[in-house]
Amino acid sequence: MLTTQVAWILLAASVAAESLGTAALNLSSGFTRLLPSVLTVACYVTAVWLMAIATKRIEMGMAYAAWAGSSAALTAVIGIAWFGEALSPIKAIGICTAISGIVLLNLSGNGS
Repeated sequence: MLTTQVAWILLAASVAAESLGTAALNLSSGFTRLLPSVLTVACYVTAVWLMAIATKRIEMGMAYAAWAGSSAALTAVIGIAWFGEALSPIKAIGICTAISGIVLLNLSGNGS
C-alpha cells in the first residue's frame, strides 16, 4: 500500500530525475551526443512514471505544483553549480519564491 510519505519520496525522486534529465539535455548538444541523449530520455520517462505513481496518493494539483516548482528550483541550482550560470539577485529571489510556494501549498493541509 502506498502511503503519503512514500508518495512524497517518489515525487522527490521524480524531481531529481527530471532535473538530471534537463542537465543531460544541456549536455546532449541538441540530441547530437548519444549518451547524454539516452540519459535525457531515460530520466524524463522515469520522472513521469514516478509522478504518476505519486499521484495515486497526492492530489494531482498539489503534486504537479510541487514537482514543477521543485524541478525549476533544482534545475536552476544545477545550472549555477555545474554549468557556471550566473546567480543574480532576481534569480535567487525566484528560486526562494518557488520553494516558499511549495512549502505554503504543503502547509495548506491538502497534500493527501
